[in-house]
Amino acid sequence: MGCGRTGATLASEFESRGHSVAVIDARADAFRRLPSDFKGQKITGLGFDRDTLVSAGVEEAYAFAAVSDGDNSNILAARVVRETYGVQNVIARIADFGRAEVYRRLGIPTVAPVPWTSAQIVTRLLPGGSDAEFADPDAGIVMRRVPFNDGWIGRPVTELEAASGTRIAYISRFGEAVLPTAETLLQADDEAHVLLTQDAARSAVKIFGHAPKGAS
Repeated sequence: MGCGRTGATLASEFESRGHSVAVIDARADAFRRLPSDFKGQKITGLGFDRDTLVSAGVEEAYAFAAVSDGDNSNILAARVVRETYGVQNVIARIADFGRAEVYRRLGIPTVAPVPWTSAQIVTRLLPGGSDAEFADPDAGIVMRRVPFNDGWIGRPVTELEAASGTRIAYISRFGEAVLPTAETLLQADDEAHVLLTQDAARSAVKIFGHAPKGAS
């Protein structure tokens, strides 16, 4: 639901991966943002209206994304799709971070773009920052891109994991993702994508940022 820039991008991406896609928007002219070769359904209507949802195939849907520019519309549509039609794989974009947290606790997965964007800008502008890429607040786990000190170059990934109490999920190396093994050595220009607990995040980032003992 929603054929703004986000909705149009999602629709195109899902279709390129071989999925059948239906896009709902209250304004027919919004569909101009879709690629000219888009083959999915274009439904003009309100995304929380049951007749509109049925026309879009909600009864057979695997997933539903509510990404219009209205918080109320997004959360209402997500709840209708989940509670009335039993689609469990739903997500709603909510601009108000406080409300997003409330709805998340009620069982509606939400995305709050402003805090995420702000965090990305801060961590990229300030030296030594780390980018948050994934968070599971209930489990207390986050995944971050964490810069490491040059003193770790040439040392095994497992050594840095043991020192910091983290798990390196993957490494970005020359534009490709590398799943580390016990034999993987850290190289210059590697980017480490790290799983760590929220409570230990600050101390772990400090360990990454300092050379290991005995490093020249």
